[in-house]
Amino acid sequence: QVRLVESGGGSVQAGGSLRLSCGASGHTRTSYCMGWFRQTPGKEREEVASVDSSGAATYADSVKGRFTISNDKATNTLSLQMTGLKPEDTAMYYCAAAGPFRNYCPSQMDRFTYWGQGTQVTVSP
Repeated sequence: QVRLVESGGGSVQAGGSLRLSCGASGHTRTSYCMGWFRQTPGKEREEVASVDSSGAATYADSVKGRFTISNDKATNTLSLQMTGLKPEDTAMYYCAAAGPFRNYCPSQMDRFTYWGQGTQVTVSP
């Protein structure tokens, strides 16, 4: 079992920055793929970024060049640095874990077994 708790959401003006954090507890010595997802009311949840156990990261096209995902295994903290925020980035952001997998992240969202409760990000024009 892995427990995930997000923090760092808030309100910011367009062009601003926020840093989301996700603390993991439980079976954290096992290798997992870690990801950030977001969802707005009436829309499907979408993957924002993911990072595998080797540190290799992938990003949605909509956030490439603006967001950076990182996983600090020493502190079991997953982060998402968001810069150049746009109103369309407004959403509830969730961190999630899939695995255990070594050097691999699944493309299917339903393979992410563990989810946090979410943190709200609001970007005003």
